[in-house]
Amino acid sequence: MSSNQKKEPINVVDIDSSDDENGVGVERRNNTSRNVPSLQSRPDVQSTITNPPSASGYNTLDSRSFWKAGAYDVGPTKWAPAQGQLEHARVHPKFLHSNATSHKWAFGAIAELMDNAVDEISNGATFVKVDRIYNTRDNSPALLFQDDGGGMDPECIRKCMSLGYSSKKANTTIGQYGNGFKTSTMRLGADVIVFSRSSRAGRATQSVGLLSYTFLRRTGQDDVIVPMVDFDVSDHWAEPIIYSSHDDWSTNLKTMLQWSPFASKDELMLQFEDIGSHGAKIIIYNLWLNDEGIFELNFDDDEEDIRLRDEANRGSLARVHKKVLELQSHISYRIRYSLRAYASILYRKKFANFQIILRGKPVQQFNITDELKYPKVIMYRPQLATASKEVSVETTIGFIKEAPDLGVSGFNIYHKNRLIRPYWKVTSDGSSKGNGVVGVLEANFIEPAHDKQDFERSSLFIRLEMKLKQMIMDYWKGHCHLIGYQTPGTGAHSMQKERSIQPPVELVANVQTQFPTGQHIIGLSANAHMEMHQGQPIIGLAAIPGQDLSGSQPGIHGRSSFHNESPVVQPITGLASGSVQEVASVDSSSLTSIDRICEENIQLFMRCSSELNKFKFVYRCEAHIQKENELKQTVEALEKELEETKRKCVQLSSHLENQRKQKFLKQTEKV
Repeated sequence: MSSNQKKEPINVVDIDSSDDENGVGVERRNNTSRNVPSLQSRPDVQSTITNPPSASGYNTLDSRSFWKAGAYDVGPTKWAPAQGQLEHARVHPKFLHSNATSHKWAFGAIAELMDNAVDEISNGATFVKVDRIYNTRDNSPALLFQDDGGGMDPECIRKCMSLGYSSKKANTTIGQYGNGFKTSTMRLGADVIVFSRSSRAGRATQSVGLLSYTFLRRTGQDDVIVPMVDFDVSDHWAEPIIYSSHDDWSTNLKTMLQWSPFASKDELMLQFEDIGSHGAKIIIYNLWLNDEGIFELNFDDDEEDIRLRDEANRGSLARVHKKVLELQSHISYRIRYSLRAYASILYRKKFANFQIILRGKPVQQFNITDELKYPKVIMYRPQLATASKEVSVETTIGFIKEAPDLGVSGFNIYHKNRLIRPYWKVTSDGSSKGNGVVGVLEANFIEPAHDKQDFERSSLFIRLEMKLKQMIMDYWKGHCHLIGYQTPGTGAHSMQKERSIQPPVELVANVQTQFPTGQHIIGLSANAHMEMHQGQPIIGLAAIPGQDLSGSQPGIHGRSSFHNESPVVQPITGLASGSVQEVASVDSSSLTSIDRICEENIQLFMRCSSELNKFKFVYRCEAHIQKENELKQTVEALEKELEETKRKCVQLSSHLENQRKQKFLKQTEKV
């Protein structure tokens, strides 16, 4: 800082890291009213506002990528406690960035801000708007959140801007840590300005607060300070609320006008026009870029949606298989990059008088359980602490409507109506068991992590995971046959009966070897073998009932039965990569080859099964023999130990007997 720069005091809120709801860490008081600290009470908080905005715009950070914006060296602190003041923990601006890294996913940060609006339903909120607006200074995109809830008075907005303060104590509210606003806004952009209007205790107020990472970095602050101004609007005009001096209030306003998207007081006040008598508006600007220097939030591909650019581009390959395209169209995949899809399942219960309005169009809430096939409700009673009240968790489980074609599965776990883990796959990868099974439950008995994208891995969570695995296996065992899978545990006799429906993998492999891809014999696609390994059922492989696959009808010898009608072979469903495979006629010699191949593969399958059973028997026998040998060794060791103990007992007994005799002889000699 050069000596010729003029120092101007900034009236600020000093962010304290205390979690005490009723503590005095938010701001200092010099009268009975709630004050913003002035320089007179905090001589340590002084700053020079450097790099003022130019006519064409204002300066931003050196790095606009979120994951690089915190990579800078922290200089020496400029603050020392005044005489009589105690040392206390302070918050460096770099903490705003490091604190925001708890959100690894940008949609998780957006969900935090929507949660705040949903929590305002109890205060009369009927909507939350999420939209793209433009920063008037440089025409860059900004993110808008607005609701018509109860709003925040001057005291509440200071708690909102501070760390660890939360007045949400009800069991129905989602927020609880007092940290979500800071982490979410700083994860989405470098700067945020908040407008709030409230009416409490007969007094109507409106407040503006600025949390600007750019301002703190550019002015070289080593403490987080938040300029704020408040107005009393009880008499239908905006009267400034002065806590210390008018100069301090004016300095706060000047700082906002220099570092916010609004260059004049009139522009700032116009932001309250569409708020109404109560509500809040949050504008996040200087949005973060990805590693390629492009905004990570994509507003252009869909005018009614906000997308994550990197996630959306990840699946847009030039030549994508039809099955992959079907998977990408499912909501379990779309929630990765589409905010509209994610918001549609973000809350389990449908709102009665509340709407999420995304880019001017309401989000249609999607209840996953409404579209499950063969649904079943299972009650789970977790083992809580002995002093805790017993709870029951209702889990709805069933097949997705696209089963068995799509391999989507997993549990959607909610906490206080809020989605925490979507489509959590608890079964092992590569197994067909549980394929297409989806469950929904609300687990209020375990606590979510701070970013609300996962749960703390406590003992309760581990027990829940084990219970969900059991649920999906039990459901699969009793219902998989309803969508074409073979019931687990079916014997060899039943397997032979169903071989025309589900042939061995070797059969498909050999048929593909015998007949080139261009011949439409039984409708096998080039990737049939691959998809069978993925657990897809194969149905409709057998010929029409009553026809012999060899090509001759009963009672007719030496004549082909294909003069009038060719045999029709059903296509293998779920395996074709393009349109439905065309059914073509074949000659009797080809069918004879198919028949021979089928017989060979059946024999191979039975031989492999027999060898496998022999191997299992031998393995069990060897295991029993090994266990028996180990037991024999243990018995021998114990017998040796017993003999050694007996020997020691005999020696000890002999020693005691000798001592007794010697004692008796001594007594006799004395007599």
